[in-house]
Amino acid sequence: MEKYDYLIVGAGLFGATFAFEAAKKGKRTLVIEKRDHVGGNIYTHEINGIQVHQYGAHIFHTSNKEIWDYIQQFAEFNRYTNSPIANYKGEIYNLPFNMNTFNKLWGVKTPDEAVAKIAKQRGNFKLDEEPKNLEEQAISLIGTDIYEKLVKGYTEKQWGQKATELPAFIIRRLPVRLTYDNNYFNDTYQGIPIGGYTQIVEKMLDNKLIDVKTGVDFFAKKDEYLQQFSKVVFTGMIDQFFNYELGELEYRSLKFETEVLDTDNFQGNAVVNYTDAETPYTRIIEHKHFEFGKGDKGKTIITKEYPADWQRGDEPYYPINNEKNNELYKKYKKMAKGVPNVIFGGRLGQYRYFDMHQVIHAALTTVTQELKK
Repeated sequence: MEKYDYLIVGAGLFGATFAFEAAKKGKRTLVIEKRDHVGGNIYTHEINGIQVHQYGAHIFHTSNKEIWDYIQQFAEFNRYTNSPIANYKGEIYNLPFNMNTFNKLWGVKTPDEAVAKIAKQRGNFKLDEEPKNLEEQAISLIGTDIYEKLVKGYTEKQWGQKATELPAFIIRRLPVRLTYDNNYFNDTYQGIPIGGYTQIVEKMLDNKLIDVKTGVDFFAKKDEYLQQFSKVVFTGMIDQFFNYELGELEYRSLKFETEVLDTDNFQGNAVVNYTDAETPYTRIIEHKHFEFGKGDKGKTIITKEYPADWQRGDEPYYPINNEKNNELYKKYKKMAKGVPNVIFGGRLGQYRYFDMHQVIHAALTTVTQELKK
């Protein structure tokens, strides 16, 4: 293994970006991945001419022109704009909360009317007071009607806890707009790669200085790997790396149920959130709408997304960044300083939910600092 400068554990976006940049500087890397494919959670594959997002919807968005230009070298992006809708017991509302939502809900037509309605619904909650929990935060932002129909059920399903038990910060940046604009993101750049995301990681890893092995579990030979490689980039769970020595960090997991349907168009939108408490899934994704209906005639593919409690062996999707877990992560981060030959990266290695542009930025920052040594 002396021929390699780095072992990279995980062939997701962080690991692939690190390997790509290291190869540009003449560094050799071995990338190992426990799944049978590269790409991590942004992995897409084609069924019936449709690019299927296997691990949930991924829409690339950023206001960082350098990151946008960087990702363009690996794929051409379409002009997809994220405009999800909410289904509450058969009633359809636009997201994020905007004038279309307010008009459907209350019949208001002007921003002033919407502001007055929200203020009335807010009741005794004041914007300058510190909300004690997510429920108080939501009502202080958008009033009781929207909270009850579009926030409460969805959020409690997503996190597996009552809204009164969840920290307020989870929805502190809830988009609320006084315009008739259904674009969920405020970012300057947005789109989805034509032909899917997998090609991006494949192109990053397509280099004679990079070897890739899939279906390889780092933990099956952890001690050997750490002895054989002088430098390791680890993108898995930081608590698992340390054998949960200080206890488990908490995560939320997801289960996906994908179906091929004999119809051209199932729901008319790429993402529909089901915000009532009774529907067991949080959303249905119809993949062909990410590419404006591209795919075989008379076929569409949908995925129902079910939130789940995380247990060892499950895939961790969302770190639960409450005070208790953040304090535990700080302790693991301190332990990580005791293994200076290991670089912890990505959402699991750094116990933080990253958007894709943030993953790339973090990987570029990390590899730049590393190669200066």
